[in-house]
Amino acid sequence: FTSLVTEELLRQRAEHNNCELFSLEEISLHQQEIEKLEYIDKLCRDLKILYLQNNLIPKIENVSKLKKLEYLNLALNNIERIENLEGCEELQKLDLTANFIGELSSIEILKHNIHLRELFLVGNPCTEFEGYRQFVVATLHQLKCLDSKEIERSERIQALQNYRQVEKQIRDQEQVYLVKRAREKEEALKKIQEKQEKKKEKQIKPKPGFDRRWYTDINNINPDPLEDKENHQQKETEKEYQEWEIDKDDEEDRAFWEEPTPYTPEYRLEAHRHLEEKRRVKENIRGQKMKEKPPRTLITTDGKVLNMNEPKLHFFLKDDEENNQFILDLAVYRHLDSSLIDVDVQPTYLRVMVKDKPFQLVLPEEVKPDSSSAKRSQTTGHLVISMPKVQEIIRANRKTPTLVKPSDSNKLQTNVKRERVEKLEVDHSKYSFPDVANIIQEKEQTGQGPINLQQQKVIDAENSYVDFEDNQDVPPLI
Repeated sequence: FTSLVTEELLRQRAEHNNCELFSLEEISLHQQEIEKLEYIDKLCRDLKILYLQNNLIPKIENVSKLKKLEYLNLALNNIERIENLEGCEELQKLDLTANFIGELSSIEILKHNIHLRELFLVGNPCTEFEGYRQFVVATLHQLKCLDSKEIERSERIQALQNYRQVEKQIRDQEQVYLVKRAREKEEALKKIQEKQEKKKEKQIKPKPGFDRRWYTDINNINPDPLEDKENHQQKETEKEYQEWEIDKDDEEDRAFWEEPTPYTPEYRLEAHRHLEEKRRVKENIRGQKMKEKPPRTLITTDGKVLNMNEPKLHFFLKDDEENNQFILDLAVYRHLDSSLIDVDVQPTYLRVMVKDKPFQLVLPEEVKPDSSSAKRSQTTGHLVISMPKVQEIIRANRKTPTLVKPSDSNKLQTNVKRERVEKLEVDHSKYSFPDVANIIQEKEQTGQGPINLQQQKVIDAENSYVDFEDNQDVPPLI
């Protein structure tokens, strides 16, 4: 597995520039597991800032044509030598922190970068050489800052005075390091090769009871309960074997990380390969689980339609009695393309596939699929489905109410009041009910005193009703 810089990756990381590469001035390619630099100098000629930290780049290459490049970050990579930077005429800052640069004399190539002001070499083997800082300061006259520390004038003068002596020390230490590095590289490659051979020779012994092979009788059509039991036991055995295999892989992984190893580009690359292999195994297991996922059941074997909302969308089903139809408002994602939605209306249910996820709803009544319609809202993106019912309802024509003028409202209120008063009062001239009170005639009372006065009061009261006129404007007496 080798991760390269491709045009697709560059356009993906250039989203801030509308994926345009010819005018791109800054791009970040950190933590992309890149092992080789390609295409950058051909597709991004106007780059000024390039981030390539925390990758697996072993060599600086294919950046010399970036004439406008001002800042290059190659920290945390596998670089062992500074090279191929002469063409970066505007380079001002170079970060090579935590690499494997032991050939310190390779910094002489940076003399051509006359605008270089900052250089970072912290975490490289060359920084442990005696006289490292003096050699760099005396070699690169244009530098203003080395490893985040400003270079003073007095320090530069002293470094230039002792340059011959310091240079000899650096060359000697460099040769010793290169011999040591060649031996480390040979041993590391040898150990890695031995591990790979052992891994190939090592065969995983299957757990007793499962030989990792399946046997199928194609002539056996009728299901056999004993065979089903054997298949179930076989699946359980396979499951146990997989769990045992995973535990064994975990033990090997723990042993791999606990084993002491030198910090070299080879072992760093091996660690990356190990992580990549573990990642692939997990992806394969995840893919197998996805494949083993049972198919969804939308309609049961006995023909029963199930309600389902796998895309987890909000919905509202309205019974429009006035238009004799059902209206479903399904809250589909606003920015979802309509080509990813499939609507299927049946007489008793409807099904909407949203990105291959079913939404299924059983309808309360039978509808007409041919007369149904589906539309998307331009503002909310909701899907609105109209489904006319099969049973039509005949409704009587309603009389349109007559409009009443505002000026006649007062008259209408008074008429209503009078009608209510007339209903409560009884007109003796219209009805021929017998006068129950006068069935028995009272004798004339000839006596004097209070009786005559009382009788006279009653007569006066009855005579007073003869010419009585009810005026609605006069309030009643209390």
